[in-house]
Amino acid sequence: KPICTFSTTIRLPDSFLTHTTNHICSLTNFISPLVVPQTFYEDPRYILFIHMVINDAIQLTVTITLFVLSYIFYKINVSFCCFFILVAVFTTRNTPVNLASMAIERYIAICEPLRHSQICTVRKTHMVIGLIWFICMAPDITDLFVTLATESLSFFHESVFCLRQNVFKDPILAYKRQAFDIIYFSCVCLILIFTYFRIMFVARAISTEKRSAHRARNTILLHGVQLAMCLLSYISPSVELVLHLIFPGRILEIRFANYLIVYILPRFLSPMIYGVRDKKFRKRDIFICALTHTIKGGKKVVLSIWSERKI
Repeated sequence: KPICTFSTTIRLPDSFLTHTTNHICSLTNFISPLVVPQTFYEDPRYILFIHMVINDAIQLTVTITLFVLSYIFYKINVSFCCFFILVAVFTTRNTPVNLASMAIERYIAICEPLRHSQICTVRKTHMVIGLIWFICMAPDITDLFVTLATESLSFFHESVFCLRQNVFKDPILAYKRQAFDIIYFSCVCLILIFTYFRIMFVARAISTEKRSAHRARNTILLHGVQLAMCLLSYISPSVELVLHLIFPGRILEIRFANYLIVYILPRFLSPMIYGVRDKKFRKRDIFICALTHTIKGGKKVVLSIWSERKI
């Protein structure tokens, strides 16, 4: 039964409403698992998870804001565009590296249980998060420095359609970005494969805690699926170009569909992995709220969050 219900009538364009509604749905999905006791912030596993959820929420907020601004104004100031793009790139690259860290934590918990409390402390987990941000920011922050060195100051006062290639124009930067993407994703893939098989072998060898090892293995497998979906970002520009040639008048719809599939869908898996599969999260109450938008013309978009108390 809904605790609260809101109904509004709006006259905004359908695509703008679609962006906004999806943004609300996504943020709700991300934030709801964070309503947890203080003890969750003392467990390295959940610290890394909460960090990834916050990172994905920032990524979603920045990219949807950029998408809406581009839809309304088409061109925006280069300085603002640089900020939005860099934050989006940092947070996008952050996700797979964080997945690797979470897989390593599960590997230590199952394969080195006696040393887990010594290796995976809260302090060390915070240090790992800092290292993750450094690793993710270092390669791409140089794009800004190169642009500052090669472009005149007047360039940053111009307005452009906010794409990465429109503000970071040096072709060498594109090759550098591709090289780092391959290195990052290759390393993460190797870590996920190694931890998955190590946990699988340990689960077969031990007679106790098999269920815990089995769940850890499945969690890493789901992280692998999430990583594979993140890899869609490599082929999305080519797919977008082909679809634009087939449907020349639908570029905004194509880009938004591409954004949903490549960036939104993989990030929905994180709250699902922990918010649905994890027993601690299932014991929490979920707040109910139903939000209904009625668009001029009779079209309705409904956002509902239901409450269920599980003991």
